[in-house]
Amino acid sequence: MGPKGSALICGYTTYHRLLESSLAELKKKEDCLVCPTGFAANMAAMVAIGSVASLLAASGKPLMNEKVAIFSDALNHASIIDGIRLAERQGNVEVFVYRHCDMYHLNSLISSCKMKRKVVVTDSLFSMDGDFAPMEELSQLRKKHGFLLVIDDAHGTFVCGENGGGVAEQFNCESDVDLCVGTLSKAAGCLGGFIACSKKWKQLIQSRGRSFIFSTAIPIPMVAAAYAAVVVARKEGWRRKAIWERVKEFEALSGVQISSPIISLVVGNQEKALQGSRYLLKSGFHVMAIRPPTVPPNSCRLRVTLSATHTTEDVKKLITALSSCLDFNKIAHIPSSLSPRL
Repeated sequence: MGPKGSALICGYTTYHRLLESSLAELKKKEDCLVCPTGFAANMAAMVAIGSVASLLAASGKPLMNEKVAIFSDALNHASIIDGIRLAERQGNVEVFVYRHCDMYHLNSLISSCKMKRKVVVTDSLFSMDGDFAPMEELSQLRKKHGFLLVIDDAHGTFVCGENGGGVAEQFNCESDVDLCVGTLSKAAGCLGGFIACSKKWKQLIQSRGRSFIFSTAIPIPMVAAAYAAVVVARKEGWRRKAIWERVKEFEALSGVQISSPIISLVVGNQEKALQGSRYLLKSGFHVMAIRPPTVPPNSCRLRVTLSATHTTEDVKKLITALSSCLDFNKIAHIPSSLSPRL
């Protein structure tokens, strides 16, 4: 398995560097930092961003106007939220939660904020809802307000964009993203996380990101497998094409409007979701029931995730099975007013 230590002691090898270089190239960034998990990557990024306030504070402890203002989407992933909470507990940040994908609300919050250092953080493709962040509008707001833009591209990396570069590539706004966090446990099928960014941000995260500093580095076989996944993702574009063909087929056959391979079928209470999941498993489909605390109460759902290995016939059979345990005409639309998770 290779060296078993933190990256800063003895866990970092030429294999880790190879993976970092390939991810930096994929994301069109100067450099990249590989972390033990995607969760650790978001934690490290948020804490390091917050540390800017204490490093530059005149007295060592930042005053209100010296803190970092972090604007976070209401439905951001738990790893972003926990990273923000830790930075907040350290006294380095003030948090502002904007309504899910609501750019009018975000603009209003930023415009009324007097703090100089501003950061906007969002999932690029939301894991429980299957919808995209409004990347083009975020890019416009970044130009207007000059904030740091951080995205969690866990579900977009390798899946979106012509080269698999992710959601920012798909929306042609890679240069507007300052830090791109991702995971190697989704489309890459491995383990680990990463932060693609500038060389200076990488140095700061290496020295201030606690979840990176104090965790054992990813084992070499997993790093080598992840690097191979990057190569395959860039070379074999037919895989992405196959995923998006399945998305079109699911939408056409079910009549449910979807925008990504993550299909969130909200059924309401927990029992309905569990019954549906059990029925689908007996029918040969592994579709999990998503329940609190992952989602708010009474928004339990069946979450379908399509992949390149699925066929047209698989989708047809899945639609038939789903039709037996739910009514597509009564599938709830995800409201943008769901309670914030922060």
